[in-house]
Amino acid sequence: MIFKSPCPPLDYQKQSIPALLLATLDAVPERVALIDAATDRHVTAGTVADHARRIASALVQRGFKPGDVFGVVAPNIVEYAEVLIGIWLAGGIATTINPLATADELASQFGEAKARFAVTVTPLLEKVLDGARRAGVAEVFSLGGGAGATDYPALLAAPVTPFTVAVDPLRDLAALPWSSGTSGKPKAVMLTHDNLVSQLHQFLSIQAGLEGTLIAVLPFFHIYGLVLILLAALWRGSPLVVIARFEIESFLAALEKYHVVMAPLVPPIVVALAKHPSVAKYDLSRLQWIMSGAAPLGGDVEVAVANRLHCRVIQGYGMTEVSGASHLHSLDAEEGRHGSVGFLAPDMEARVVDPETGRDLGVGDRGELWLRGPNVTRGYLNRPEATAATVDADHWLHTGDIAFIDGDGFWHIVDRLKELIKYKGHQVAPADLEAVLLANPAIADAAVIPSPDEEAGEVPKAFIVAKTPMSADDVMNYVAARVSPTDRVRLVEFVDTIPKSPSGKILRRILVERERLAVAAKQEKS
Repeated sequence: MIFKSPCPPLDYQKQSIPALLLATLDAVPERVALIDAATDRHVTAGTVADHARRIASALVQRGFKPGDVFGVVAPNIVEYAEVLIGIWLAGGIATTINPLATADELASQFGEAKARFAVTVTPLLEKVLDGARRAGVAEVFSLGGGAGATDYPALLAAPVTPFTVAVDPLRDLAALPWSSGTSGKPKAVMLTHDNLVSQLHQFLSIQAGLEGTLIAVLPFFHIYGLVLILLAALWRGSPLVVIARFEIESFLAALEKYHVVMAPLVPPIVVALAKHPSVAKYDLSRLQWIMSGAAPLGGDVEVAVANRLHCRVIQGYGMTEVSGASHLHSLDAEEGRHGSVGFLAPDMEARVVDPETGRDLGVGDRGELWLRGPNVTRGYLNRPEATAATVDADHWLHTGDIAFIDGDGFWHIVDRLKELIKYKGHQVAPADLEAVLLANPAIADAAVIPSPDEEAGEVPKAFIVAKTPMSADDVMNYVAARVSPTDRVRLVEFVDTIPKSPSGKILRRILVERERLAVAAKQEKS
């Protein structure tokens, strides 16, 4: 059974991503586009457009050709926007890389993408130069200078000369972001200009009508921060407050100071807003919406934050392979459901497939989510086997996530297919139990994984970051009162932190590996 979006089909011009963005930037050049929260520096739309054109011209003069790859390794900075648009104007492909990557990881990713140039910031320069040298990157630009790199102002100072670059939006790549790497080696996801343009039209057609300032605390190298925050704000014409690193006090201060109306976040930050005592010290009355994505968020936490901040909390669902989001909530308070990720974006199709039989399932049934639409990737760079396993011949993207659609058309993401816990043959979703745990005001954070068990096969084990003193029995009894007997937490371990990716996803594989080693050690002793 194929489920279709309830939204009307979109009708838009097939064009390059820089053409789309520059039309907005050029229309009102004096409008503030970006704000550096650390320095209060305001950057106008006209400045972004001018700098982008200067960068493109400088790159062309350096022999940068259409199809060449440019690596961007930086925290969130206001220059991120002009660099991206400059790369695209020159016909290049931007590969956005985690600034926390090691020199070895940078060498691997630069090399796999065949990056010709790269840009970074001074604190990261040493490892970027190391990785670039090993991968054969021709030139590295540095914001802030540094030995061995070209100062970034050189790109802006070069005389602008006319040049022509032809772009086929449907065929030419614009971006090579990297998949999260929470399972296996990170892979470069091939996204065309039309993938990105389609996604922006899909996103803003659902979340139309927003006026006011947004905040960017999520990393721009990640698809959520790149497309749904940075590029969406540029095209929407909304001022965007840029934060390089999340710290609760500075984040709250920025929300207050700049009268932020929309905050795109991830569950760990949403949980902090629900429970952190510092929230009460700030005036967040201008905040109207919080959008959560990148990982599941329990409906109870949604309600707790909404009640505390007197704003609306909505969720969406997406992944790098769909250029951002495939499921979204509108900003209309009458159109939503707590705990769900909303409905299919315009021009999207979905299937729910039984992972055991490959049979299509219906409304209310849980199975693997398959997606198809104009925003779906063509596959992974240089990874034909991985591509074939993920995007089939009919261009259905096999997400690896378990989902279902309810009778009203709202979608719910249950968990990762490979992370379901098999307790006596019964499938237990870690995310469901984590949502229950996080609703407990005494629990600051939680993660649930499978622990090997001779009798049951696997049992759910909870890792708990406690706010106040509590026992393992307290945790297990709390969950037992709220779930079926087969879904109960059977083991508890208290920890200081839960390992997470920059986008907020729980890195369960780290906890799973640790648990397996601990169980094996116990078995050896016995």
